[in-house]
Amino acid sequence: MGLKILHSADWHLDSPFAGFPDDQRKVLKTQQRKIPGMVADLCRREDCDLVLLAGDLLDGQASRETLEDMKKELRRCGVPVLIAPGNHDFCAPGSPWFEESWPENVFIFTGGLESVTIAGLDCRIYGAGYQSMDCPTLLEDFRAEGEEKYRIAVLHGDPMQKNSPYNPITAAQVRNSGLQYLALGHIHKAGAFRSGGTLCAWPGCPMGRGWDETGEKGVCIVTLSEEGAGIRAVSLDTLRFQELEVDIGTDALSALETVLPAAGSQDFYRISLTGCGVVDLESLKRKFPDFPNLELRDKTETPTDLWADTGEDTLEGVYFSMLRKAMESDPENAGRIQLAAEISRKLLSGREVTL
Repeated sequence: MGLKILHSADWHLDSPFAGFPDDQRKVLKTQQRKIPGMVADLCRREDCDLVLLAGDLLDGQASRETLEDMKKELRRCGVPVLIAPGNHDFCAPGSPWFEESWPENVFIFTGGLESVTIAGLDCRIYGAGYQSMDCPTLLEDFRAEGEEKYRIAVLHGDPMQKNSPYNPITAAQVRNSGLQYLALGHIHKAGAFRSGGTLCAWPGCPMGRGWDETGEKGVCIVTLSEEGAGIRAVSLDTLRFQELEVDIGTDALSALETVLPAAGSQDFYRISLTGCGVVDLESLKRKFPDFPNLELRDKTETPTDLWADTGEDTLEGVYFSMLRKAMESDPENAGRIQLAAEISRKLLSGREVTL
């Protein structure tokens, strides 16, 4: 039998969502508060043995409602839950990590690097809690000890920048750690790498908080066995930020209908309309009442008369006259010839052409 772990981080519960209007801010806060319940549901559905939460679960001061919901859902996981606080929810005096009464299945690392053992799972888990907004490297000269079958660490740390103020993690540290799995938080875009016999991964945030965090978000399901460590990304059904570019072609409405889900969505869509033509953004948006968080941007170009200088005594005039005559004499290839004329116009006017 192996060990199955749910690894999540960077919930940022009670984020202010500054920059959004009140109605959207309310939607985002409400949806974000559902994350602990989604994690508990997944934990039970996947029959996980362990939950690792790698910091920044809270975004500063959390509301009473958020804390009570979080405690209820962590208890509902029904398995050991280990938390390593990060830079946004560090272990300061008065912190909820100290002041709240957490469920019996929850263990919080509130000091320097230490370990706990879970005999029933034959594993030793290392972790640490930030004491302030920054944290020096924690794995320098670290080597896991103990006779347990599985040696794991859960930390809030930065594997991307060696001079990061947020517990920088290097490949050499990972390689020399003696861990089977290093569960990280802090980086909001999921990633992973192997160094030596250790798999190091970070699941990213389970829900984006703005247009710099687009696309699907979720958690990791990790399996440890004698064969090694395996990892699977699992998307959570949270609100998403989707940034798209759509060529309006001959019909902007039809072009939008091809990229938006037919059933509507609460997701945040920012769509830049490109191509050649004139669009009425407000009128178009009213066609999609089931997309309350749809934002349209006009990046279209003004239509040009392809044949405006046909017949003029210039190189352009001669060239476009030849193309027009070719269209008239070869109807089967008229579409291709017109496309050549459109591309030529764009190039002559210094515009970018995408083929």
